[in-house]
Amino acid sequence: MFNIKVNPRKAKQNQDLQSLSKEELIDRVQQLESHVIQLRNLLKPKSVPEKHEMKQKAFDHKKYAKRHVLLQVAYVGWDYAGFVVQEHTEKTIEAEVFKALEKTRLLESRETSNYHRCGRTDKGVSSFGQAISIDLRSNLSEGKGVFIPDGHQAKVGNTVEIDYVGILNKVLPPEIRMIAWAPINQSLSARFDCRQRTYHYYFPKANLNIERMRVASQSLIGEHDFRNLCKMDVGNGVIKFDRRIMDIQIEAIDDDKANSYSMIRLKLIGQAFLWHQVRCIVAILFLIGQGKEETTIIQELLNVERNPRKPQYGMASEIPLNLFTCTYSDDDCQWIYDAESLRYVISGYQTLWAENSIKATMIKEMLNSLEGLLDDKIESQLKGLVYGVEPKTYLPLMERQKCESLEERIHVYAKRQRIEVIETDANCP
Repeated sequence: MFNIKVNPRKAKQNQDLQSLSKEELIDRVQQLESHVIQLRNLLKPKSVPEKHEMKQKAFDHKKYAKRHVLLQVAYVGWDYAGFVVQEHTEKTIEAEVFKALEKTRLLESRETSNYHRCGRTDKGVSSFGQAISIDLRSNLSEGKGVFIPDGHQAKVGNTVEIDYVGILNKVLPPEIRMIAWAPINQSLSARFDCRQRTYHYYFPKANLNIERMRVASQSLIGEHDFRNLCKMDVGNGVIKFDRRIMDIQIEAIDDDKANSYSMIRLKLIGQAFLWHQVRCIVAILFLIGQGKEETTIIQELLNVERNPRKPQYGMASEIPLNLFTCTYSDDDCQWIYDAESLRYVISGYQTLWAENSIKATMIKEMLNSLEGLLDDKIESQLKGLVYGVEPKTYLPLMERQKCESLEERIHVYAKRQRIEVIETDANCP
């Protein structure tokens, strides 16, 4: 026999339940379920809303003055669709820069920011010294470039300016970095007040005769009409193609100058450049370096009276091109560098360098092994650096089919515009 103890209170509750009708039992169960739900809600920990769900407090720009500044922007542009914002993609350097400026509350809007860019680098082109001028929020109430817009009430007494470079680099993608900033007068424009622009173009020596390229390149120095060494942009109102090149240098970067894998840098300095001008110049210099064209071909292309129509040829690749510096008067611009920000930028770019250098070293080792299996020497390093199909038999430039002349392009564009105006008028009620 088991000795079982019965709880008197529980026995009474069971007896009470047994006396209830079916409807009363259902009602009792529903009450208990409702009570359980209430208890669960009381015991449930309060959930913290996601960051994007939290209502952000409106930032009051009217509590701050503004400052007109230059920013030096560096970027590796290989995976971007160019610098300038575009409608069909968000993958542009400019779009990322403005996302960072808005996220850090450094500006109210692009429309009111007095913004100018120095250069419009194309898809895949990089830069170390791109410059933009812009009005940003300031901690100060006075100083070079500082102004207080109508309706703003800047705090007086602050002596430390916002760390523009540091805070922007914390929110920009790793390929894009701010290098320095400079306070400037409100009237200064990154585009119109730039004294000179310097482009670098990197390429392997391959089978090029670098000395022939140097000789030919000297014909570019000075002011010339470069319509045969650019892509004519008549649709955007560009009908004058006179530009001045101040200097051009072609130098080996590596110590082993005789090696076909050694890297060469072309440095081109000018006040302003035309659309695809540098890439067209490099493409022609490649032909000269390969012995396919004479060094005098540059002079022929610059003589637009005798050669008003550009011969068809492929441009050099955009990947090796870098807008390296944008230069301003020392009176207008004194760049401010921060040691901590420079360390941050260097560390990040060292990571990018290591990744790409490892890839290049791995491929070079594979090439060394492959080349050891052949007796003859292959020098095709330039093959992917010029667009277009390479013909089996080379046709000299001046014997090729020619593009439309400038006058023909203007005529065609004007005719197209007239047709569009007529069609628009016809469709209007």
